[in-house]
Amino acid sequence: MDQPAEIRPMKLHTIALGCQMSEADAEEMSAPLASRGFSRAESPDEADAILISTCTVRQHAEDRAISLIGSLKPWKAADPNRVLIVSGCAAERAGDSIRRKFPYVDLVVGAKSIARFPELVREALDARFDALREQRESFAPEAAPTEASPVSAYLTIMRGCNYSCSYCIVPSVRGRELYRPVEDILNEARAKVAAGAKEIMLLGQTVNSYESEHDGGKVGFGDLLRLMDQTPGLERLRFMSPHPYYVDERMLSAMAECRAVCEHLHLPLQSASARVLKLMRRNYTPAAYLDKVRAARSAVPGIVISTDIIVGFPTETEDDFQETLDFLKEVRPAWAYCFKYSPREGTRSASWPDDVSREVKEDRLGRLNRLMDELTSKALNAHIGRTVEVLCEEPGFGRTRQGFNAKWAGVTRPGEAVSLAVTGATKRTLLGEIA
Repeated sequence: MDQPAEIRPMKLHTIALGCQMSEADAEEMSAPLASRGFSRAESPDEADAILISTCTVRQHAEDRAISLIGSLKPWKAADPNRVLIVSGCAAERAGDSIRRKFPYVDLVVGAKSIARFPELVREALDARFDALREQRESFAPEAAPTEASPVSAYLTIMRGCNYSCSYCIVPSVRGRELYRPVEDILNEARAKVAAGAKEIMLLGQTVNSYESEHDGGKVGFGDLLRLMDQTPGLERLRFMSPHPYYVDERMLSAMAECRAVCEHLHLPLQSASARVLKLMRRNYTPAAYLDKVRAARSAVPGIVISTDIIVGFPTETEDDFQETLDFLKEVRPAWAYCFKYSPREGTRSASWPDDVSREVKEDRLGRLNRLMDELTSKALNAHIGRTVEVLCEEPGFGRTRQGFNAKWAGVTRPGEAVSLAVTGATKRTLLGEIA
């Protein structure tokens, strides 16, 4: 009797575009596919399915997603049994357009439907892909163990945003804030550490607005940090991106007292013009922001502040921009992510005249970057002569607890913590020798 043909396991290739939330979403959505027998494919060519997790915070990210989907038409045509799934924020905002423009996409899952992804996948695969039905016996009965980097893993604790910043598309594509149960978060943290992670990055649109019920009481973000700090084997705990409004004493005291929480606070500013902040609907003034920074530096000695800045917002004048430059000199962030304003369809500001010219935006961005280069250089050079703790992410490269990149010569294993004697610095990176 002929032996039955060996059933080849299905393979999944994931592509995350944009922010850390997109990466975390891709990881979360891979799990139900893993439970159906999909293993990881390193490239599209060897994949039976591709999952694209999209971002739409900036137009460039959405354009990149549309271009990528278009480029995969030959991949899909080469084997109609292949599965192409598009998910995330761009899928939420432009899902109908994606379906019309790319009929070969098998499943479009918007950001608001990520919680239903396992159900949607089951329905789509069962109803539409007989080739997969025939291979059902090869599917693992249980989900595969959580896959994590040997060093760092993302962990989403909440989705959505209750704010309505006039330039931001996130609330309309992510919806209102939803918080994961505490026990689910702690269980996932333990699983990721067991899978090799030394560091966990908590993610959420306004991550520090988190609140939930646990053991009969209310748990806020500071309380969650304390619970996470008890995770056996967890060496470092980070989070992105907090909102200035929710930086409070409970959060800062937890940062100061928890052994694993890193001494870094990324606190988006966007502008230091009170007038522009009001137009942005950011819900704080420059003075209130500065108070939060001072409180953080008082509570957590040695804490490093970083930020986000937008230049060229509608009606921004030269005086408004100069206020931002002067304010940054006072706050002294160690680095900043700096962007030129661009209208996003569906946001409040998109209906306003984009009245700051491209040339002026370019000029302001250049001046802002030059200032930030100076501030970053001072922050890096201040470490020369010190010894810092670095978590190795790849041979000869890692990050300090404060979030600075570091390089050195010598053999080290990913996940290994080393003491680095800092001897110099490049534009963005500390240089040193293992002490």
